Amino acid sequence: MELILNTFEVISFINIPLALAVIFLERKNASATWAWLMVLVLIPGIGFILYLLLGQNLSKQKIFNLKAEEDRFHKDLFLQGKQLSENHMNFHDKEMANYKDMMYMHLNNSQAVFTQDNDVKIYTDGNDLFDSMIDSINNAKDHIHMVYYILKNDNLGNRILDALTKKASEGVEVRFLYDEMGCRKLPKTFFNKLKRSGGKVAVFFPSIVPHINIRLNFRNHRKITVVDGKEAFIGGFNIGDEYLGKNKTFGYWRDTHLKIIGTAVDSLQQRFLLDWRHASNEKITFDKKYFPAKQANKGIGIQIVSSGPDSEWEQIKNGYLKMIQSAKKNVCIHSPYLVPDESITEALKIASLSGVTVKVMIPSKPDHPFVYWASLSYVGELLKAGVKCYTYNKGFLHSKMVVIDGRVASVGTANMDMRSFKLNFEVNAFLYDSKTAESLEEIFEKDILECTEITEKSYENRSLIIKFKESISRLLSPVL
Repeated sequence: MELILNTFEVISFINIPLALAVIFLERKNASATWAWLMVLVLIPGIGFILYLLLGQNLSKQKIFNLKAEEDRFHKDLFLQGKQLSENHMNFHDKEMANYKDMMYMHLNNSQAVFTQDNDVKIYTDGNDLFDSMIDSINNAKDHIHMVYYILKNDNLGNRILDALTKKASEGVEVRFLYDEMGCRKLPKTFFNKLKRSGGKVAVFFPSIVPHINIRLNFRNHRKITVVDGKEAFIGGFNIGDEYLGKNKTFGYWRDTHLKIIGTAVDSLQQRFLLDWRHASNEKITFDKKYFPAKQANKGIGIQIVSSGPDSEWEQIKNGYLKMIQSAKKNVCIHSPYLVPDESITEALKIASLSGVTVKVMIPSKPDHPFVYWASLSYVGELLKAGVKCYTYNKGFLHSKMVVIDGRVASVGTANMDMRSFKLNFEVNAFLYDSKTAESLEEIFEKDILECTEITEKSYENRSLIIKFKESISRLLSPVL
């Protein structure tokens, strides 16, 4: 008994300087600070471990500093910024001139070049997506670059691996970058045959001591495939049978992914190369073969926007915020996790109170219980402002999509939550095209047919247990 008391005293003593560090040294927002203090006080031993895994800020210099490469590569940034600010930009879709301030914001703060010679194909089913992706891999002539948060050792994972291995053996450059946390269940030998065939594999932000010092924050949540610098895939689908709807718990997997052909592929290629250089230390150059000349396509306007703990601004969040503020008629949002910060929450409420129809869709089943209950607490707040909220019943909704007025849309990897805004490395495509945005809006409306609307009455009738879960999860939302 005395040993237990002594141990508790030691842990409590450690908590004091740690709590002071949280308050004075780490520049967190107030809600995150209070959430961590509550964790440290209520569960001192476990709280200390959780803080080591989740709580520390990341040095922007420590992770990587390749902004000079970005600036050198984008020689037309200044010219395009000047054109936007002086109204000299010639838009293929004339209505997109109404959103030039959004384009300028992304250009100025995320070096996101605006291109409008792109063709886009939308995928909402994993089987269709990966059949198309494997077909593109099989037809590669020069190189294949992929970065993924999750790759599983199952049928689909091995189909992708076999296709990459075959192309590597044919002399095609193959580079695969994976996140250590997302792929923690992969066997160490998984990539051996790809490496033996000449393919290159790198891991993003690995632990110093495997399985002991794994950081749960600062993960590379991006999902990008670039083939020959001519076509690219971006969206929410990870690689695994689960994402083909073969998981008994989640059933049908509803996500959104894009295939892009056009100059926007250059931005995704650049994003991959910067991540690859950091993870592999390979002195890969921005060779012209990675950025071949593009043929003019359908004229869809796109900006590829990246954000992460290395960014000065929470740029994807700012993009979402600007979209919501720009909406005149309607806002449609897919997100598996709805844990927004105050700025997004207030923007959604103000839009709804101003007469804009705001619709938010989340899953009807949790894959992360605390995040799910926190999401429902935000639903309650939005309902009071007239926001329409739905739960998707057909399977699991993992799509990350925002559409406004059938004019502008965003599809990518960033959820509507603080983890995506602040802690993970994310990438989204912002699309400025009426036809594409209208198509995504139509898809959203079809999804509503598979949903249950959460009304104020049904929300008020939830049980005391659910209310308790929501309250606790809401308090922890800044650290989820």
